[in-house]
Amino acid sequence: MTKRYAIILAAGQGTRMKSKLYKVLHPVLGKPMVQHVLEHVKAVGLEEIVTVVGYGSDKVKEQLGETSEYVLQEEQLGTGHAVMQAEELLQDKKGTTIVVCGDTPLISEETFHKLVEFHEKEGSKATILTAKAEKPYGYGRVIRNANHEVERIVEQKDASPEELLVDEINTGTYCFDNEVLFEALRSVTNENAQGEYYLTDVIEILKKKSEKVMAFLCPDFDETLGVNDRLALAQAEKLMKRRINEMHMRNGVTIIDPDNTYIETDVVIESDVVIYPGTMISGPSIIRENAIIGPNSEIVNCEVGKDTVIKQSVATDSKIGERVKIGPFAHIRPDAVIADEVKIGNFVEIKKSELGVGSKVSHLSYIGDAQVGSNVNIGCGTITVNYDGKNKHLTTIEDDAFIGCNSNLIAPVTIGKGSYVAAGSTITKDVPADALSVARARQANKEGYATRIKNRLKDKN
Repeated sequence: MTKRYAIILAAGQGTRMKSKLYKVLHPVLGKPMVQHVLEHVKAVGLEEIVTVVGYGSDKVKEQLGETSEYVLQEEQLGTGHAVMQAEELLQDKKGTTIVVCGDTPLISEETFHKLVEFHEKEGSKATILTAKAEKPYGYGRVIRNANHEVERIVEQKDASPEELLVDEINTGTYCFDNEVLFEALRSVTNENAQGEYYLTDVIEILKKKSEKVMAFLCPDFDETLGVNDRLALAQAEKLMKRRINEMHMRNGVTIIDPDNTYIETDVVIESDVVIYPGTMISGPSIIRENAIIGPNSEIVNCEVGKDTVIKQSVATDSKIGERVKIGPFAHIRPDAVIADEVKIGNFVEIKKSELGVGSKVSHLSYIGDAQVGSNVNIGCGTITVNYDGKNKHLTTIEDDAFIGCNSNLIAPVTIGKGSYVAAGSTITKDVPADALSVARARQANKEGYATRIKNRLKDKN
């Protein structure tokens, strides 16, 4: 099998983005553009990936890590010059090299596969990924001969009236015979108005040597979008969001309003899940079958069990079991573990706590740094008082306990199995199993006192 390599061009600063963030690190659907490019291209089975970096190189390396090797383009002197920087790492290797820009996040794994397979099957020395553009103005036109081979690439300003009618354009992504690529690059010069070395000159050099140059037509022009400014960034976001949502719907997920549903690329959703409008699901979240999410819910890095319902709520970095009901207006903060058949109602906040099977926190409560057993009922307005100003402390509520409304559980404290805490109590000591704990001031009624107060206020007026 032919060995395969990739060169990702990621050295440009991207001044048109008008941003302090390096261009290829701008996210599309929650992931930096260059990360999308690397993950898509590596699916073809690469021996080596070389990323050409320049401005912001440290942050690109931090993002991609050890999945790529790196070369530095200190001066941005054109695409040909950028590829030249990889010569030391790749020049003597036999095989196919893909050259792709780091700001083209929409080129799919499938397109990269088809491009490489076409290139190798045809035995060409270079293959250009092309696309049909409805409005090709400004793009380099790809001119083919009678055998459908590439004759040349003509830039807009150099094209004849007939050539301007051609709607097949150069996308800036290529496959090359690796050895031929670096040999041809040695003949590329910067004798042009911009004083730069262009990768497209390699095509001209190969044609002069009568080498075979082909073009592979990308089936979808939108895939080839290069992101150079915030408008294109928003367009890329919209296109990728549509692609991801359509994939899930084809796999048996019901998305009520795809235009108003945001699902990032690493999310896994099983069949028969229903997602309502305004929902955002991000990170490596997993939504199990028959769950219902939304409307207006945000799920970040969570596993959500089957048949669970989450309405108008936020959940982050947590594990949520099966047949759980959450919301509306609940907040599941990081490190929560919610067991099966738990109910978490409106205006409840759960943080770094475990809730056992069948427990209920129905409304207006804060449960933080707590270990809650099974079949526990936590009444409205209950607070685990976990922070003393310096350290966080654990509250333990054992199985079958009942916590009355408006109770304060001052951690560290343990509420024993099957015990009751009376409404309005402030608990500072452990409660034994099966006990009733009452910790509130004794009620005193002073008859007629309210009338005296009213009369006193009336006399003052």
